[in-house]
Amino acid sequence: MSATAFRLTRLCLLCAVLAAGAAGAAPVAADSGLPVPRFVTLGSDRVNVRAGPGTQYPVEWIFVRRAMPVEIVDEFDTWRRIRDRDGAEGWVHQSLLSGRRGAVVLGDGPQPLRADPEPAAEPVARAEPGVFGRLLRCPPPETEGGAWCYVDLGGYRGWMPRGSLWGVYPSEEVR
Repeated sequence: MSATAFRLTRLCLLCAVLAAGAAGAAPVAADSGLPVPRFVTLGSDRVNVRAGPGTQYPVEWIFVRRAMPVEIVDEFDTWRRIRDRDGAEGWVHQSLLSGRRGAVVLGDGPQPLRADPEPAAEPVARAEPGVFGRLLRCPPPETEGGAWCYVDLGGYRGWMPRGSLWGVYPSEEVR
């Protein structure tokens, strides 16, 4: 084997080792060092959503609801590309976002908010699809009760199945 072929083989092996190690890791954004995608909430009652990452880009629409959950799907400097539950995307300044977690109720009709994380538990309230509130915790999915999340919807606290909420990933733990 020539010296060039040997170096090329070593380089290929190194690349394979690095790729295998990175395959299980969550993608991390270069600008903030936080995972992307990730869920956050709007930190203001008026959030301009722009066509690009900067004030020179036009405002495409305005969110007018503090604490609404959104998903960060990209970052550029101090700007975050967000996606709402309907799939609409645009850019907002990081100062208009909060690390607090929120969730939106999904479904075709009212969803029960239960006293305990089990289907037979007593309902404490019913929430219409589109209602959003605070996501307080979601146990690890592989643990008992991990298919459920504890939420606060307008002052009513209880458990809802993960699948009934937009704002939490299937394999994510929220504390």
